[in-house]
Amino acid sequence: MAKLAVPLAIVCALSVSPGFAQSWPEGKSSDRFNTGKGYLEIAFLGHGSIVIVYNGSYIYVDPVCQYANFSKYPKADLILVTHVHSDHLDAKAIAALGKDGTRIVLPEASRQKLGKGETLGHSQALEAAGVRVTAVPAYNVTPGRTAYHPKDRKDNGYIVTAGSGSDALHIYIAGDTEPIPEMVALGPVDIAFLPMNQPYTMTPEQAASAARTIHPKILYPYHFGSTDTTALQKLLAANPEIEVRIRKLQ
Repeated sequence: MAKLAVPLAIVCALSVSPGFAQSWPEGKSSDRFNTGKGYLEIAFLGHGSIVIVYNGSYIYVDPVCQYANFSKYPKADLILVTHVHSDHLDAKAIAALGKDGTRIVLPEASRQKLGKGETLGHSQALEAAGVRVTAVPAYNVTPGRTAYHPKDRKDNGYIVTAGSGSDALHIYIAGDTEPIPEMVALGPVDIAFLPMNQPYTMTPEQAASAARTIHPKILYPYHFGSTDTTALQKLLAANPEIEVRIRKLQ
């Protein structure tokens, strides 16, 4: 698996790394990792919106104008959308980030709503913007919550793989989901983004359970709203192999 820098090393590396943004618009923060085939940077935009920079390519996940002014950001080489809800699928944000050659990848229900893009079904994969993207399921399982993200709508999470071989970096962006059986078969995960807000996605207890199933080296709770993220840190205190990093993604 890829070599993961500690937070202080990440901050220092950002200041000297050629080809990477030295600072992000609107004071957004980022972390940086070594894939063995170049450095990868993850910038945290808010809620479920993030951007991944890899070897000069910009990959946006669920860009939404509420969380960033995308006229200030580099244009997208690849946009990944997890599902149809407006806090994840924003046509204005996608338009602002578009350029010739931008690829938009999303579930079929989202493609129908947006009116364009490439459908990627569960277990399907494609190569774009220098990475491999695999779509995985995302849905609710708790009684009383299943209507928020129904299984039969076939929402997506994504595994984004940068680099190759033993140094490849595997990033799991879960989308809006609860712990589901398919998590057992995700394969190696270096970095995981798990949603944690009520009543729509996971409780801290569910996020901890999912993390123990996935076993990422680094776990970012995201899409957490007003949920107490320290609760997740406490629940995973007995799992020091999983580093929980809290970033401003409300």
